[in-house]
Amino acid sequence: MTLSDRQNAIVELIRQEGYQAIEALAEHFGVTPQTIRRDVNLLCEARLLRRLHGGAELLSGAENLPYDTRRITHLESKRRIAERVRALVPNHSSLFIGIGTTLEQVALALADHDDLLVVTNNLNAAMAFSVNRSHRIMIAGGKLRLPDRDLLGEDVEALFAGYKVDYGIFGVGGIDEDGTLLDFDPAEVRAREALMANCRLRVLVADATKFGRNATVRGGSITDVDCFITDAPPPKAIAGRLASARIKVEVVQTPEGERVHVA
Repeated sequence: MTLSDRQNAIVELIRQEGYQAIEALAEHFGVTPQTIRRDVNLLCEARLLRRLHGGAELLSGAENLPYDTRRITHLESKRRIAERVRALVPNHSSLFIGIGTTLEQVALALADHDDLLVVTNNLNAAMAFSVNRSHRIMIAGGKLRLPDRDLLGEDVEALFAGYKVDYGIFGVGGIDEDGTLLDFDPAEVRAREALMANCRLRVLVADATKFGRNATVRGGSITDVDCFITDAPPPKAIAGRLASARIKVEVVQTPEGERVHVA
């Protein structure tokens, strides 16, 4: 299942403004209430929204959404971010690939490169790279986290610490308004910090839904990265910090229907 532009926009409107009534959503999008109800029912089934008093609100951000739900949200934005990474990384490079749905798209985009050394705790990414026999793929051991199909823990941190690679490519659960990087699990933060400490170029990939997203575990700052690839200009406060730290920011072009407004 892939969300439509309108369904993505409904989620983002509710994320930014809170609870919305069905009638208000219908008027906002210029469709019938019945159409909005179908959209909201689908979004509730996907665990993005929940129904409440004739409308809908966002689910709590205390836990991350299921992987298969995240996989279908803002998919075109993630693919365009991945294509920019593809242009950034040359053949014969070494790289870390972190966890998450955007990183799965990055792996799919990079799979047809030649002779990459890939070190990852992301089984979805490892499988994407495995279609090309020229790649060397190193994966972490330990317990597979389901349904995300990734690994966390001391073995992962030791794996990243055992290499020094050209590119460390990673995502985050959220980016606070002061630029703090956020995730949903302390083990996710520790794995990301080990990845960032052992690469020559730190590349953060995150679509605009991560700005202001309510993840709960702090871990570093957006000014710790070397390159930030996203799909919309960052909010003013974050943009100011990036500019002061001289961080390279690349904003990919995204279809208007998928673009997210950030203040």
